[in-house]
Amino acid sequence: MTRHITLYGIPNCDTVKKSRSWLQEHGTEFVFHDFKKQGLDQLTIKTWLQHLSLDVLINKKGTTWRALSDEQKASATNTEQAMALMLANPSIIKRPVLQITENNALKHVSVGFSAAQFESILSQ
Repeated sequence: MTRHITLYGIPNCDTVKKSRSWLQEHGTEFVFHDFKKQGLDQLTIKTWLQHLSLDVLINKKGTTWRALSDEQKASATNTEQAMALMLANPSIIKRPVLQITENNALKHVSVGFSAAQFESILSQ
C-alpha cells in the first residue's frame, strides 16, 4: 500500500504551522503544498468539493473574504464561480487542507486541525 499525504496551506498561517509541527512530531511523512506560491488547479478544488461543501472549504471569517466585493461574495454560492474565486484568491480556502491518497486513489480530504482530528484520520 502506497500512502501519500499532502498538506495544503500557507506557511505563515498559525493553524498550518501547528498541523505541520504535529505531523513532524509524530513522524508522519507528508508533502507541504504552499498554494499561494505553488498555486492550485481547478481539478484539485473540484476533487475537494466532491468530499467537502463550499461552506466548509471557503473561509468566510478571514481578511481575504472580508476584502471581496459583495458581488464576489454572492458568487461563492455557485460552485463554478466559487472555484474561480478560490483559484484567484487561494487565501479564502480554509486551512490546512489534508489530503490522503492510497494506491493513487483519494482516501480522505479534511479542513482544519486538531490533534484529536489528525490522530483519528491517520489511524485509519
